[in-house]
Amino acid sequence: MSRTALRICPLCEATCGLTLTIEGTRVTHARGDRDDVFSKGFICPKGASFGAVDSDPDRLRTPLVRRDGELREATWEEAFDAVAAGVRPVVERHGPNSVGVVLGNPNVHTMAGALYPPVLLAGLGTRSVFTASTVDQMPKHVSSGLLFGDANAIPVPDLDRTDHLLLIGANPLESNGSLCTAPDFPGKLKALKARGGTLVVIDPRRTRTAKLADRHIAVRPGTDALLLAAMAQVLFDEGLVEEAPHAQGVEELAEALREFTPEAVAEACDVEAGVIRTLARELAAAPTAAVYGRIGSCTVPHGTLASWLVDVLNILTGNLDRPGGALFPQAATDKTPRPAGPGRGFALGRWHSRVSRHPEAKGELPLSALAEEIDTATEEGEPVRALIVVAANPVLSAPDGDRLDKALDSLDFMVSVDPYLNETSRHADVVLPPPPPSQSPHHDFAFNTLAVRNQVRYTRPAVPLEPGRLAETEILARLILAVTGMHGADPAAVDQMVIDQTLGKAVEEPHSPVHGSDPRELATRLTGDTGPERRLDMMLRLGPYGDGFGVRPDGLSLEKLLAHPHGIDLGPLQPRLPQPLKTRSGTVELLPGPIADDLPRLRAALAERPEGLVLVGRRHLRSNNSWMHNVPALTGGSNRCTLHIHPEDAERLGVEDGAAVRVKGAGGEVTAPAEVTDTVRRGVVSLPHGWGHDRPGTRLSHAATDPGVNVNQLLDGRLLDPLSGNAVLNGVPVEVAPETGPEASSVTEKLTALT
Repeated sequence: MSRTALRICPLCEATCGLTLTIEGTRVTHARGDRDDVFSKGFICPKGASFGAVDSDPDRLRTPLVRRDGELREATWEEAFDAVAAGVRPVVERHGPNSVGVVLGNPNVHTMAGALYPPVLLAGLGTRSVFTASTVDQMPKHVSSGLLFGDANAIPVPDLDRTDHLLLIGANPLESNGSLCTAPDFPGKLKALKARGGTLVVIDPRRTRTAKLADRHIAVRPGTDALLLAAMAQVLFDEGLVEEAPHAQGVEELAEALREFTPEAVAEACDVEAGVIRTLARELAAAPTAAVYGRIGSCTVPHGTLASWLVDVLNILTGNLDRPGGALFPQAATDKTPRPAGPGRGFALGRWHSRVSRHPEAKGELPLSALAEEIDTATEEGEPVRALIVVAANPVLSAPDGDRLDKALDSLDFMVSVDPYLNETSRHADVVLPPPPPSQSPHHDFAFNTLAVRNQVRYTRPAVPLEPGRLAETEILARLILAVTGMHGADPAAVDQMVIDQTLGKAVEEPHSPVHGSDPRELATRLTGDTGPERRLDMMLRLGPYGDGFGVRPDGLSLEKLLAHPHGIDLGPLQPRLPQPLKTRSGTVELLPGPIADDLPRLRAALAERPEGLVLVGRRHLRSNNSWMHNVPALTGGSNRCTLHIHPEDAERLGVEDGAAVRVKGAGGEVTAPAEVTDTVRRGVVSLPHGWGHDRPGTRLSHAATDPGVNVNQLLDGRLLDPLSGNAVLNGVPVEVAPETGPEASSVTEKLTALT
């Protein structure tokens, strides 16, 4: 007999509500939840494949422990005993920084990944922290930190009310949005056009999003910051700047951008000066407008400057913190809003990596530096000798995976929390597999802080935990205890410690609704069946919409949220400045020192002209990094690892459609089938991210049938945005030539078989 259950989809940032059909304990069907207050029934191919992702037979079901050189099934007790015996001696002999922690993208898609890694990092006390942010979005965090004093204060476009939307380096019709949580992003763009609005897309590829646009600008890759700087210069030059009441440094900014005229940047960007002026004028003239930049403008040499200029344009046109512009979301689990006023500000480079002296950003070191931090000895500090990897696959996601592959083998000890034996976790001494998503609760802590409409939703597990499984929350709680010298303690102690600390601070804050209360008495009033639920209840009740433990009877609590299984709509985004600002001045600081210091590097780029071809990445609607290539329903068809090349470049190089081509970069070379298409501009080639499933020792049976190639192997890891430490993945010079060796016939045979 079948039944249905609700679940928020964890497979991308859109966070759509799903209605699952369940036969026994197996999810057999997924459709959009029409009553979901946020997604209203929208679903994409990933969500529709929830059941296939959930029941993938290659998912690990028991822990693995390395014995006599081989990973073998073990009990949970044996696994955590091995973790404690492997990690604690490294900390005690070599210090906390000798233990590295790598956090992958999936962490922000689970409750456990949001709640426990901060406790793990605090308990270890390590500065050797690496995350997916530095191959993705760190420039936006850094620019927000410098502008607003808070690296997580990221304004998002008000998609439902804007009249003019300019997207740069973003392809939401295939990514579903990123750093902008918006179910049915395609529908919102179509609604914008239907109400008479304008959509402008700046991208070197004619993506699905670009095809929908009123105006598509095929900019030269890597020159996003130059183009945006020239648009800002036009606003100043033509008197189109709106008053910015919460900002300081307007005159200094105008002087700093004076040289970046449309005429000065036109050749470098390969965009006519007149077109740049039109872009700026149309942006300024629109009743409301928003500029939104994403991964294409982050993963370039001037990623932080480009991210900064996105918000500069929103500020100069009066569209920051205005309905229809770009606003700061207010999540239900945000901290109690503090009164507006000066804050601590945001600092970069509080410490540096040991080998290349990369500055930290937001408490993280560049993921590109992980290999050298393991395999290179220096006089300063200990190398990383043990590694804890939580939901990450840096062998594929970081530059030069071959070097990292070798470095991981040299570690004293490695723990991986991962449902698969993949290209990274195959090196682990212990693998701790979390249960499938149907067996886990879900609340979007991170993505609600980026949502285009304020709302709150929570779903309990749709299926009970299988016998022998541990909840992901318990796995991470036990991991924390094992590596911090408390192995064997009750994992519930981790949640209780966080509750005690949080309530202890809350009662001491004058602006808190529980100021002066007894934290122990407040703790007894928390509801929820588990420690994580009690923590969620606490965050909701202390948050901006919370009941304040009875102070505001109509406010939020877990009990109230559970009574609304499709979620609670909290309304459209509202202007919030100056409250979110945490700069030392209490204002938006338009020209922070680190930004001003980096502008000479951007001026030097005015004279740069790439010789030969440059590489950009691409995304497919049915992929999310390397997560889903093991699901047959999400691979094949157009979701293939091919090199997109313009017909004129193909003819010049003697490359034929479908034939094997060799692509060579600073970090190595790969061979892939060519796909000749005019959707990519001349001088640019494109390979998708997340492929390369051909290493021995993995258990990804379907992915191995069409492994593709690892685009990041073309990079050697030396190219970084200096402010954020973000890897440069786009606009990278490469050489392309027809493959004539044995590899050519192999690639052709595989392509023929697949098509």
